[in-house]
Amino acid sequence: MPLMTTTLPMTTADRIAVIGTGAIGTAITHRLLTTGHPVTVWNRTPDRTTTLTAAGAHRAATPAEAVTSATLTLLTLTDYTAVHQVLDTLPPGLDGHTIAALCTGTPDDARTAAHQATHRGARYLDAGVQAGPDAFTTGTATVLYSGDRTAFDQHTETLARLGPPRFVGDTPHAAAVWDLTLFGLWYDAHLGLLRALDTARTAGIDLDEFAATATTQLGHVVTAVPATVSELRTGHHPPGPATLPEHLTVVRQLLTMRAGTTLGDGGLPAVAARIEALLAQGRHQQGLTATID
Repeated sequence: MPLMTTTLPMTTADRIAVIGTGAIGTAITHRLLTTGHPVTVWNRTPDRTTTLTAAGAHRAATPAEAVTSATLTLLTLTDYTAVHQVLDTLPPGLDGHTIAALCTGTPDDARTAAHQATHRGARYLDAGVQAGPDAFTTGTATVLYSGDRTAFDQHTETLARLGPPRFVGDTPHAAAVWDLTLFGLWYDAHLGLLRALDTARTAGIDLDEFAATATTQLGHVVTAVPATVSELRTGHHPPGPATLPEHLTVVRQLLTMRAGTTLGDGGLPAVAARIEALLAQGRHQQGLTATID
């Protein structure tokens, strides 16, 4: 497949280091090379950089050599364990250098990486990746950045070559929270669907017919997102389709039906306990958003 070219103007020449040349690191390196950036690469297994050096990248002998050669270093490693290990090898005195970790992990992972980088004088960006290698190759990747806003502003044009960059917060862990929470939303929705399909199948219900009604039910959640956000902002929790006592009745019935099932109860005991606590406060006429008030 031929490498994509770009119509973006050249920036003040950011020198880039890419540490970790797996699928995403390789795609990013090719993209940056084709947009005119000098790129230095490092990988724990040097042979995995051969195709990149053939394409014009420089191979560093150590992570420290890669970082000190660059104005912007992208850590495209498997996980934060590898990120922390690499950051531990770097020398002090990295003022003027920016390090960005493109990795999925916990907020604590991001905060630790930020401390390691800034302790050595570097500015730190955390990046939640919501894209695969092909999106980086074509410059359409969705990446969420947080941390040092000055560093983000300085390198925005370079980061834009990978895809439209989105800055989501000044704390180093904001991107990790956003990224992981979106994954959690998908898991909650998909596992909820699997749980429902398993229950329907066990009861001998036709799954095709059930799926049509499941699609409608999930659609209610999606269309209600703006109203739900408004309720959380204002602290006003109208009952909507049901009051809290009515929700509690259904939640208890679901707990009974889901007892002993393969995917469990979906965390409903904590929901029931929260509703009971709100009812003890006399909040009978409120809706379900009151549970996280």
